[in-house]
Amino acid sequence: LGLLALSPVPFIFFGSRYVNRKLRRIWHLVRRRGAELNAILGDTLPGIKVVKAFGREEDEVSRFVEKQQGLYDSHMLAAGLSRKAYPIIGFTTAIGAVLIWWFGGTMVIRGLDLPIGAAGTLTLGEFVLFNGYIGRLYGPIQSLSQLTGQLQQAATSAERIFEIIDTPPDIQDDAQSIVLDNMKGEVVFDRVTFGYEVDEPILKDVTLTIKPGEMIGLVGSSGAGKTTLINLLCRFYDVSKGSITIDGVPINQLQVASLRDQIAVVLQEPFLFHATIAKNIAYGRPDASLEEIIWSAKMANAHTFISELPEAYDTRLGERGTGLSGGQKQRLSIARAILRDPRVLILDEATSAVDTETESLIQEAIDRLVKNRTTIAIAHRLSTLKNADRIVVMDEGQVVEVGTHEELLSNDGVFSKLVEMQSEMAKRAIV
Repeated sequence: LGLLALSPVPFIFFGSRYVNRKLRRIWHLVRRRGAELNAILGDTLPGIKVVKAFGREEDEVSRFVEKQQGLYDSHMLAAGLSRKAYPIIGFTTAIGAVLIWWFGGTMVIRGLDLPIGAAGTLTLGEFVLFNGYIGRLYGPIQSLSQLTGQLQQAATSAERIFEIIDTPPDIQDDAQSIVLDNMKGEVVFDRVTFGYEVDEPILKDVTLTIKPGEMIGLVGSSGAGKTTLINLLCRFYDVSKGSITIDGVPINQLQVASLRDQIAVVLQEPFLFHATIAKNIAYGRPDASLEEIIWSAKMANAHTFISELPEAYDTRLGERGTGLSGGQKQRLSIARAILRDPRVLILDEATSAVDTETESLIQEAIDRLVKNRTTIAIAHRLSTLKNADRIVVMDEGQVVEVGTHEELLSNDGVFSKLVEMQSEMAKRAIV
């Protein structure tokens, strides 16, 4: 009877294993199709104005419905396999129960003509007791066989999560990394070569020295390598050849956190979090007091418009600063940089997307921010760099000119041609 009770177990084991392998492939398909659906939402919802402006609503809806249908079909495929396979696997336990009733019942019937206790006999009470135990055996076995299918779904989802979590960062500290205290802000690029692709260098043998407290303007056509230079200084990437040093120490020998604690970035498109204005300003210094937050906002010419909001500094911003104008978001970004009090400041097209009046307010805030700091300012609007100590002109990944605004204008080189082009475009705009 024991052997008959265990006879369905191999069928359940190997059957569940076969079904689970097929389910695993299906759940991988579900995950991919779910990612494709989320990608459409991630593209369409933030760009809803563009979609509506070009009248592409129906096309986007069609794309969404197509991906949604694919995801639905994948789920139904998994559900259909589970609903068919597991009852079939469970049916094997019923076969085992039939064999037990047949064999055990025969033993009980034959044993009725023999004395109780005779060898080979099985009483009715023992047989009923044995069937009670069999119910306790088959129930958990069936539950476990079905549970493995649910575990396959969870394991498939967990694979992607752990794939991301276990991916080592490209930029890491080593045991010899040092903390640079009291940074002065001398930055040296020594024959730096770098490319996002190994055989396609963006920067080619760039050499540049920036003195402590000096303001450098970085100009050049799009794709010249200006932003790449900044990314290397922040150590978002490591150089392919050459070196970058701060105060004479190669940045790859500094702790990443120590390096970035001394750097603040004001981007062309400032990123604000779904939080209060005060928390956005204090993002670089979460322990800052309200008085320090208000002071930095005043320095950035942001205090006036913040005070006019219903909840002032406790006003909760929408996603990416929804509800504020571009100039207001930029001034909050500058306030965040002022509060951080960095030794090295990076301005990436900080005034390119605002009107003249707002630009004046932002430029005034920037003038306060750059004092006594090493500053690198990227700008296409060359007039904003007149106050720079030096201007570095880049072309096709190389430094082609370095000098003051007046020196570069008199050289009749790349910079002077850029200025002439912008002047001509301004004249046409006025006409």
